[in-house]
Order: sequence, then structure tokens, then C-alpha cells
Amino acid sequence: MKTVAFITLGCKVNQYESNAMAQQFIKKGYKIIEPTEKADIYIINTCTVTNISDRKSRQMIRRAKELNKQAIIVACGCYVQVAKKEIEQIQEIDIVLGNNEKKQIVEIIENYKKENNELIEDVMDQKEYVELGETTYTEKTRAVIKVQDGCDRFCTYCIIPYARGRVRSRRPEKIISEIEKNAQKGIKEVVITGIHIASYGKDFKENYKLIDLLEEINKIQGIERIRLGSIEPLLITEEFVKRISKLDKLCSQFHLSLQSGCDETLKRMNRKYTTKQFEEIAERLRKYDKDVILTTDIIVGFPGETEEEFEKTYQFLKKIKFYKMHIFKYSPRKGTKAARNERTNTRKYKRRKK
Repeated sequence: MKTVAFITLGCKVNQYESNAMAQQFIKKGYKIIEPTEKADIYIINTCTVTNISDRKSRQMIRRAKELNKQAIIVACGCYVQVAKKEIEQIQEIDIVLGNNEKKQIVEIIENYKKENNELIEDVMDQKEYVELGETTYTEKTRAVIKVQDGCDRFCTYCIIPYARGRVRSRRPEKIISEIEKNAQKGIKEVVITGIHIASYGKDFKENYKLIDLLEEINKIQGIERIRLGSIEPLLITEEFVKRISKLDKLCSQFHLSLQSGCDETLKRMNRKYTTKQFEEIAERLRKYDKDVILTTDIIVGFPGETEEEFEKTYQFLKKIKFYKMHIFKYSPRKGTKAARNERTNTRKYKRRKK
């Protein structure tokens, strides 16, 4: 029996997809083992959301080869999708797969030939959601459920739209079926995740949105709690809040990706809302549920951010009174508008200094 080990970096979407790939191997008679053990095959599901993620992805690839020099090393995922030239320099990799190719991973490995080891489709050409097959979970009561892929927001600091492609929503009947099967296995809580779940249903011909899906999930017997992953604030309309207030299983915690509390910075980030709109959204949620928990992400040191703009963000965060905040410094991503602007401004500064 051949052994396979998974090393998964990044978000819950990657975790979900690693789980689905693992089930493909199990069906074919492979044994899944811990990534610290000596395996025949190592799957490194990479992340590229920050420079640190890129570095960790490279480190994990090399570490896997150190565990077993004879093993087949497969690099897949977002870092692979957007950094082809960098990946080609890593000699430890045997097979390179993009995000679309994850659905064929077992077949590709079994037909592996050293002279043909790279398969990366252009995700921008993918128009429909790709099903990865069945999933299972080690957690006894909670399951992550992927409902969509892709993002079309193109924030100036973010490389993910280029790694994941356009918005592709999963058919609701597929989602409901997966959740029902999990409920039958004793799963009590589902976490709804995706690359940009606020866009769920945007690509459907019929008028079917995230709130419609949540109302259907709320009816599933055996599921006791529904939790949402990170969402864009503009999803939270008056109608949306009225309808979710009637869902007794929806967890009253929302992670709203703010990124900055300064309008000038938000504009440079290409975020689609203002601080005034965000404040109204927070008030809207608290109007229907005074105990609602709000969490967020904040980027500091974004190109062009002044001390005054930083202070605006600081004061805005105090005003909103988040329960918890994930604050991290700006990480330039090659290929994004923000990174290009940062290099241009740096060159101008150096010329002035001379």
C-alpha cells in the first residue's frame, strides 16, 4: 500500500481541497499518513496570500524531500498557479499542478513521467465550479463546506484573483447534499467558506444568492450551527440582515474584511465601500442583534499610507469596537497594482534623494 502525506498551507478553502484530494487517494487504495512521516508521495497544497506564505510553501517542499529523497513531491495550489518561474527553480519538485488540476491528482501521479511534470491551466478561462469529489473530516462535530471559488474584486494588494480566477458558484443541490451526508455522520456545525462567498450566486442565471442558500441549510435536520467565513461588508444589506435574523442556526459572529479605517487608503486598495458605509453596516447588524460579535482584518503600512491616515484607521477601529482584529503589515505581491505603484514611488524617491 503506497502512502501519501498532505502539507496544507493557507485558508479553509485549501484545507477543504486537501481533504477532497485525500479521499481520491483513499478510494484508490492509498494510505494517508502524517506529513512528519516517511511517505511515498507528498502533496504540498501551497498558499500565496503573503510573501511569508510563499516562503513557507518553498520550505515545506524542501522539507518533504528531506524526509524521503525517493518520494514523489507534488506542488499544487495558489503559489504554484501564479509563480511558475519561481517554482521551476525548485529542483525538489517532481509534479506541478494548478488549482484546476487537483481534481485529477491521482490519475496524474499514476501516469507520472519525469519529462512531462507540469500541468497548470489558466484559471481565468474556467467558467464553472469544479467539483473535487467527496470529503470527510477528522473533527467530530464540525465540517468546512466550500460553496464557491474565484474573486472578481481585484483589490490592488491581492494576487488571489489571478490564482483562483473568476467567480464560480457551486450548485446549491450539491452543497445541500454534502451537508446532509455530513449531518447523517454526526456533524453538528458547518463552516461556509470560499474565496469570496459574498459573490455566491452571482454567476447563476437564476436569482439565487448566499442568503437563499443559508435559508436552505438552516432547514437541514441534524445541523445545529452554521458559521460564515470571512465576508465582504457590502453583503450586509437591510434585507440580508432581516432574513438572517430569522435563522436560528446561524452563528451570530461575522468576520467583516475592513482592511483600513481611512477612506483615502480604501480607495487606493480598490475596496468598494467607505468607512461611513462600514459603520452603517455594523450598526445594522447590532440593531437586529445587540450581542453580535464583529471581527476584522486590517492592513498597516499600505503604500502611500501617512501617519494621518494611520491615525484615522486607529480612531475608526476604536469607534467600531470589534471583538477581535487580525492586524498585519502590508506584503507586496508581485503582479499586483499596489506592488507596481510601490516600486514606481520608490524609484522616484531615490532619484529625488540623489
